[in-house]
Amino acid sequence: MPEFPSGCRDFQQHLPNRRCAIRVGAAGLAGLTLSSLLRAEGKRSKRKATAKSVILLFQFGGASHIDTFDPKPDAAAEIRGEFKTIKTRTAGLLLSEHLPKLAARSDKFAVIRSVSHNRANHNPGAYYSLVGREPLTDFVTANAAATDFPHPGSVVDYLVPGPKDVPASVALPTMIADGPFRTPGEFAGFLGKQYDPLWVLADPNRKGFKVTELTLPDGIDVKRIANRDAIRSDLAKLSSLAEKSAAAKGLADYQARAVDLLTSPKTRAAFDISAESPATRDKYGRNTYGQSVLLARRLVEAGVRFVTVYYSPGIGGWDTHKDNFRTLKTSRLPHTDAALSALLEDLSDRGLLNETLVYWTGDFGRTPKVNKDAGRDHWPPCQSVVMAGGGIKGGVTYGASDPTGAYPKDNPLRPDDVTATVFHALGLDPKTEIKDQLARPMPISTGDPVEDLFA
Repeated sequence: MPEFPSGCRDFQQHLPNRRCAIRVGAAGLAGLTLSSLLRAEGKRSKRKATAKSVILLFQFGGASHIDTFDPKPDAAAEIRGEFKTIKTRTAGLLLSEHLPKLAARSDKFAVIRSVSHNRANHNPGAYYSLVGREPLTDFVTANAAATDFPHPGSVVDYLVPGPKDVPASVALPTMIADGPFRTPGEFAGFLGKQYDPLWVLADPNRKGFKVTELTLPDGIDVKRIANRDAIRSDLAKLSSLAEKSAAAKGLADYQARAVDLLTSPKTRAAFDISAESPATRDKYGRNTYGQSVLLARRLVEAGVRFVTVYYSPGIGGWDTHKDNFRTLKTSRLPHTDAALSALLEDLSDRGLLNETLVYWTGDFGRTPKVNKDAGRDHWPPCQSVVMAGGGIKGGVTYGASDPTGAYPKDNPLRPDDVTATVFHALGLDPKTEIKDQLARPMPISTGDPVEDLFA
């Protein structure tokens, strides 16, 4: 069994603050808003869209597939680990004993057990899983750049933007990074800053939660909200780049979109999580992840096309090189079980599951063999992905791993295929081409949709 470098000594250190996040997002991506060059062909697939919106639940750090959705109860102790398994509503599907709520709702989701790639460090692995594009390198120091392939939410925003009174794409509750290195794939990359997601860098579990990104800057009177030009001008004056760089002119569209949101009662209402009943909030879990997932439901209900929730180092993450079993059973698995099961049930009860694609993934899987520190290390050759709603059949499994969970046994898939399946559900042909800042045509996905997953 080959060894993969961990490459994450600083995973829990040097977490970025808001100022750093804004600097990377603005300075790193400014100047590439080349709308005249960015043209798409063949937007719509011949297949009718089965999803209007997408919720991506991204487990940064890499969740153990063996301890979640692909347990190996018959394997040796050093492979199967400490957890027992439980039966589900799906014949033949076993889950970790710490996912009982999901086990009772397995008829609502599909489990893919045969996703594989070869990028063993967090940022390259996360980039690959996020955008479905194999990175050229596998360096620990991989850093977000304006030449990156865009996040799928940014692609959707560019090709089929939603209503102007809500953001097209939202990401929360933190950005992701491996130590000081900002993870590629969470921004709009070469599409330009105006297609970045709206970042909500606040904890929706905190009392008095407020989206500061939708708060008017100091000095702008509320009475002037209706005067869009005045607000836009004031926003421009706040930027130190405004008078110094021609590239800053590329932020005009981004600022215009910000004004749309600042003046939108619909957007403000969607972010008002306090409007939810205490019982509903309890069902999702009174923690940052649970309340972020609840907020994702509110956002798609309001018309947001793409929401990404990161279970990131800022709220713990999944990089369990040590104490894997204690960490998972005390937080990660209970949080996942409550939030994901509540989301699927809530969307179903509200008539939204059929039109909302939900998928749960991360950087990679983790080693079949438990290490000397009772942990599991990085393992890109095999991982599990969960998909639900948006035309995906519930109560099914696709693909299988070998007896130790080391490699796919059949129906191997790449992250490229997962992303292609998401675009396919949205009615977008994965072969649709967009052009980068050098006018080079690139398909939005190099993978093939998994047709067998659809009803």
